[in-house]
Amino acid sequence: MDTFLLDTLLRGFLNEDLEHGDITTESIFSKEDQSEACFVARHPMTVVGMGTVATRVFQLLDGNVVCDNAIPDGMRVEKGEVMLHFQGATRTLLRGERVALNLVQRLCGIATLTSVFADQVKHTKAKVVDTRKTTPGLRMLEKYAVRSSGGHNHRYSLSDGVLIKDNHIAACGSITEAVRRVRQRVPHTINVEVETDTLTQVEECLLCGVGVIMLDNMDLPTMREAVQLIDGRAVVEASGGVNLETVRGIAETGVDIISVGALTHSAKACDIGMDWRG
Repeated sequence: MDTFLLDTLLRGFLNEDLEHGDITTESIFSKEDQSEACFVARHPMTVVGMGTVATRVFQLLDGNVVCDNAIPDGMRVEKGEVMLHFQGATRTLLRGERVALNLVQRLCGIATLTSVFADQVKHTKAKVVDTRKTTPGLRMLEKYAVRSSGGHNHRYSLSDGVLIKDNHIAACGSITEAVRRVRQRVPHTINVEVETDTLTQVEECLLCGVGVIMLDNMDLPTMREAVQLIDGRAVVEASGGVNLETVRGIAETGVDIISVGALTHSAKACDIGMDWRG
């Protein structure tokens, strides 16, 4: 992640939580008090954010905080494993605790779910990718968690690539006309993707020469037929209603990409504890 962009985010989160200060901590501890603590996994999980995010939270508060033994992003741990150790001013550790935990619990939740999805399709060529269904303000972090745990990123923003969806087509009148208008405006270096839900639309995309064809909410027999019809002339993406029960079958149809909104909009936060060591 870009540290410049990350620090801007983290400062905003710290400002939200601290506002005018931590009146509880400042009433109990002096500036001189020192402590050490660690983040501990309360259950098995895939780790993201210990060295890249949590460490940065504490060091933005106080550059003298020492963080070490961070579990690398993407590594899987078991219950009870220490994922990050830190020591420094007691006030700093307590001030940063909630922001750091909120973030890494969210990121580890996304990473853990992503790694399970990736495991389901690893015997195929399909890549599991995220979507723009992210938490406002956390997109950079959430997409980083996906990428660090066996998944891949789709568009980061609306400016990253052309994706002509059903409402574009409905408002424009046809796939052919929508593609024609796009190609009048965008550089040749930008790929064009079109969402389809019928084989007729797939055929229209092929006639238009689009680079990526999305198969949206198709059943498996139709999806297999679409893959055969496309026959390598475009990248094939499957989307819509993908879950852990269906993703393996979808991957086995021969698609190249499977986009899963659940990676970021439905991941359950992991349970991580901050245990005091002294």
